[in-house]
Amino acid sequence: QVRLVESGGGWVQAGGSLRVSCAASGGTFSRFDMGWFRQAAGKEREFVASIRWTGETDYGDSVKGRFTISRDNAKNTVYLLMDTLKPEDTAVYYCAGKFGPIRVINYSYWGQGTQVTVSS
Repeated sequence: QVRLVESGGGWVQAGGSLRVSCAASGGTFSRFDMGWFRQAAGKEREFVASIRWTGETDYGDSVKGRFTISRDNAKNTVYLLMDTLKPEDTAVYYCAGKFGPIRVINYSYWGQGTQVTVSS
């Protein structure tokens, strides 16, 4: 059973930076596509960023140029570095994973989420 555990959330002032991490266990991490999603209070879940098992990355329009997703396969961990944070980035951030080589659309595994709060 694949397990994803996020960490690194917290409070930061607008304009600041924060890095959240997601540690995976129970699967072959190096062959997983990994993604970050977020959900603000009262809003639908939003795609933030993804990194395929091949290293290819993608970003949501609202974070493009400010956020960077990366992975360390030796540590079974995916990171999301968030720069120039805005109050509208406040949300619970979720890590998700799916087996990459077979191009599954939906993510199969989800973490419990970590809260990120950006104050103005």
